[in-house]
Order: sequence, then C-alpha cells, then structure tokens
Amino acid sequence: MEGDPTLRLRIFDLNCWAIRYLSKRRQERVQLIGDVLRQEGFDLVLLQEVWSERDYSDLKVKLGSCYPFSHYFRSGVIGSGLCVFSRFPILDTLLYQYSLNGYPYMLQHGDWFCGKSVGLGRWRHGGVMATLPPSCQLHAEYCREKDAYLPHRLVQAWELAQFIRHTSKAADVVLVGGDLNMHPEDVGIRLLRGWTGLRDAFAEATRFEGCEDGCTLVPNNCFTVKSELLPFPLGIRIDYVLYKAVSSFTVKCEELKTTTGTAPGMDIPFSDHEAVMATLQIRRQGQAVGDTLGTAEATLADVVTEARTEVGVGLRAAQRQRYSTGRMAVLALLLLLLQAVAALGTLMGLGAGQPFPKFSFTLLAFLAIGVLFLATGLHLFHTMEVKMLQGTEEQMRMALRTLQERP
Repeated sequence: MEGDPTLRLRIFDLNCWAIRYLSKRRQERVQLIGDVLRQEGFDLVLLQEVWSERDYSDLKVKLGSCYPFSHYFRSGVIGSGLCVFSRFPILDTLLYQYSLNGYPYMLQHGDWFCGKSVGLGRWRHGGVMATLPPSCQLHAEYCREKDAYLPHRLVQAWELAQFIRHTSKAADVVLVGGDLNMHPEDVGIRLLRGWTGLRDAFAEATRFEGCEDGCTLVPNNCFTVKSELLPFPLGIRIDYVLYKAVSSFTVKCEELKTTTGTAPGMDIPFSDHEAVMATLQIRRQGQAVGDTLGTAEATLADVVTEARTEVGVGLRAAQRQRYSTGRMAVLALLLLLLQAVAALGTLMGLGAGQPFPKFSFTLLAFLAIGVLFLATGLHLFHTMEVKMLQGTEEQMRMALRTLQERP
C-alpha cells in the first residue's frame, strides 16, 4: 500500500440529536462537535440525526479545511439526518431507504417522517478500496417490554444485512457505523452480524476507554430520559462501529473510546448519545479472503428462525390492522350511502311532513367523509406493510432453507 503495509483509520461516530426548535441547546452542541472534530483530526466522521441541512452546511464550512469531502443523505419528509465527513475522496454514494419505518400516525415518535435509511459511500486510500455504509440508523425501540416496532426493526436489520452483502463484493474492507437502536444480544444485531460476517469493534478492541460496557446511552447524561433507562443502571450500548475484510486484507481494532460526561470545559455533553471513536488497523495479507458468514451456519439458522418468527408476529398484527381499517372504511361508506338515500327521499317529497335537519345531516356527512378518507389511507398503508413483511418473511424462509441444505 504505497510502501506502507499498514493503514490506520480513525473513525468518529455520533448520534447528534440535532432537531431544529426541539433539541436542547442544539446550536451550541453543533459548534462543540465541530470544534472537537477540527482538533482531533479523524479520518472519517459519521453523524446521525443531523436533521437540519443548515446544521450540516455550518459543519461543512467549519470543517472544510480538515475534511474536504462530505456528503449529506436526503430522504423522507424531514431528511435522513445522515452525513459523512472524510479526509479521503468519496468516489460515489448511494442511499437506501428501508421499506418499513414505523407508522405515520405515531406523531410523537416521528421515525416514519424522517425516512430511516442507510447511506453507502466508497473511497480509496493507500491502495484500499472500502465500502462504507457511513451512517445508518434503525427504528428506535421506545418500549422494550412491549416493542411494537420490533418487526419493522428486524425488517430494517435484514435489509441492511442484504444491502451490505450485495454492495461489498468489490471492496477490500467494509465499515459500518451508526445508531442501530439494538442491544448487543438482540436478535436484530445477531442477524446483522451473522449474515454479513461483520465484527464488533467493542468486542474486538485491543484497548478500550470510556463508559462501562461500552454504553452509549447512559443515565448520567443530562439529555437522556432517565425513566427509560431504569432497567439498565449502567446504560445501554446501541451505537456501533462494525467492520470486516473482504479480500486480501485484515482489519483489527487497535483502540475504541467513548466520550464520557460533558464536553471539555462545558456543562453539557455533545449529545444524548456518547460518541464512539475507533482506530482500525488495515493490513494487507498474502491470500485473498472470501465473503464469509459471521457465525456457524447452525447457529445462524437459529437466529434467522427467531427473526422470522418475530416478523411473522408483526405480519399477523398488520393483517389485523388492515382488516380493522378496511371494515371502518366500509362502514363509513355505508353511512354516506344511507345519508344519500335519505337526502334523495327528502328531495322527492317522501318526508315532506317533517323538517329536514340540514345542520346535523351536513355535520354527519363531513364526519363520515373524514372517517372514510382516514380509514382508506390507513388500510392502504397497512396493506403495504403486510406486503413488505410477507416479502421479508419469504426471503428469510429461502435463506433458512439454503442454510439447512448446506452439507
């Protein structure tokens, strides 16, 4: 690699929680993030939840001399929030938006409106061609005991795994960083790592410094919701740097760090998540390595079976929702037809002896029309949800059969 057998790559990954008008002290924190990135001089910077393009533009201006190459991934109504800054040229980019991403009527969560996605970038440095889903984010959990979004998050994890496998074949190294909203032992992260062969920088790091157990969402952060972390006194680890070598290279995590507490000299942290900083050693080896699965096939078959079961649970729930909303739409349509018959009868003089309640009739008609449009829209949404869940379940069934048929 241009006379140097080893390439060291320093990566900074952070969920910025930068929502204009809603995030606390957002502008101040964006400035702090820009300052630390200029001082530290990372090779790659992966940011999530930069919802405002103005914030991205401000960071781009601030970091232009240190990170001359950057890209902002646009999707959804309010944007994906994903962006990457790099010291190396970015050859090309690609955005894939997950087929399922929560529910539009869950306004308090808002995942559907941002269009959660995975962004892909390719870059070459020191003779290494890397495929980098430089920033990705899956649907948030919100409630671990009754996780209504688990099927959607598993669909996203499966699509991310498939996306990585099909886009990394020409690469020497694959790097994945982002807020995956999954605990290390959750079925989704086991599915992602098992199906792609990705390795966890925290588990593989030679040296680690930071929050205990590598947690990135911790109770002592002033921006976190303490009640959500009561079952986890140390916090949870949901932000990851994952990697693997595809061809004649090896990748090793020399050091992994997380931020702890407030930013230097300030009374606030950078975000509600702790940042993850990894130093990777990329070395060429003599023999090419193929794209292998990450776990034993028997164990991976169990993981796929578990994921498929959860997707099936979500599929049945979506089918019930589709039936309920369809029935509501039919009832609203029948009510409108009855009103039309009543109005027609009045016009024909069948009820001439009785006064016609125009106000009540009009109010009820508008209510029926509103219910009809709402129920029809929800019915169409849940119909698409059913199709996406069915498609993913079928893909998992085929993958499971392939795993079981291998000698």
